[in-house]
Amino acid sequence: MEDYSVWAEEISEKIREKIAWVSEKNRDKIPYTTDENGDYDDRSDTSRTWNQDDGLNWWTNGFWSGIQWLLYQDTGEEKYAEIARVSERKLEKCFEAYFGLHHDVGFMFQPTAVADYKLTGNPDAKRIAMHAANLLAGRFNPAGNFIRAWNEVGEDDTRGWAIIDCMFNISLLYWASEESGDPRFRQIAMRHADTVLNSFLRPDGSVCHIVEFDPETGERLRSHGGQGYARGSSWTRGQGWALYGFANSYTHTGKKEYLDAAKRCAHYCMANLSESGIIPVDFRQPKEPAWEDSCGACVIAGGLLEVAGHVSETEKEMYVRGAVKILKAIAETRADWTKDCDAIVKNCSAAYHSTPHHTTMVYADYFFIEAICKLRGIGKLLW
Repeated sequence: MEDYSVWAEEISEKIREKIAWVSEKNRDKIPYTTDENGDYDDRSDTSRTWNQDDGLNWWTNGFWSGIQWLLYQDTGEEKYAEIARVSERKLEKCFEAYFGLHHDVGFMFQPTAVADYKLTGNPDAKRIAMHAANLLAGRFNPAGNFIRAWNEVGEDDTRGWAIIDCMFNISLLYWASEESGDPRFRQIAMRHADTVLNSFLRPDGSVCHIVEFDPETGERLRSHGGQGYARGSSWTRGQGWALYGFANSYTHTGKKEYLDAAKRCAHYCMANLSESGIIPVDFRQPKEPAWEDSCGACVIAGGLLEVAGHVSETEKEMYVRGAVKILKAIAETRADWTKDCDAIVKNCSAAYHSTPHHTTMVYADYFFIEAICKLRGIGKLLW
């Protein structure tokens, strides 16, 4: 298999150089995106008026801390642990408010509290993470064997909604089971994963973003287009959540069906990967406008590398080669290595039909950096 370690180390050096000053500049923030000047915002800024779920409760608020823990593992510098814990302390306050927390507590607390505990043994971090895991487990609907998404009841009644993103959030439950010895968390995670396997994954390896069930009976009612182009299409970041999420479920359980599902998602992604390595918002979107999602690209790359770690040497090269194609496209054509912008990864899109397009997102940087670490074979899996 081709050796990509030299290239990955070159990119890691660029990452170290950029994050060294970006982390100091934003050490007291919890950023999500950059403004017109290239400066990170701060979702923990209480002087601003945020909605209840996009201020301190914003679902991506764990990834800034996650970036710091990746750099902590890479460099051994204690300052990254200190900056990471700023987010951890702030996010604990979300428990007091309660409203605004939903299925994404995994994204919020896995790369903060769980990462802290895994890497340092901090007992306070364990307490915070177990609290979050119990909240996530509490969203389980036993009639349909799924974890409910969001909190709305009204015009957008989400009581029976489950979303593909939660395949990543359930890593928090696997960790809680492994750490506490209580099988309930793992059982909930696996029942949700089994439902996704049976109700989200299509024969060709593409996935639905949202599936609606009857919350009383568990009957599958319909799917929704969600953040992709349309119902029945293929939102690329959702493909990444499925691919990487099933791989994580296999990592934690050893259930072969999860690895097979991850491989089906992987083959679909690789079959639809353009020569340029650039990923659209939806694999089934029209040619124009040519909206991209570099964030989805980075998640897919990380998932391909996770699958590569579970297959034979003869299979491994195919997955690694696909991941590297994506990562090289990001590093060489969609990355800002200057001091003009706090973020690295450019051309991210939250959803096909939402504006703006081609922005920065902190979790794109997280998954890009994590994938480069995977390629180098360093660091613990934080999920």
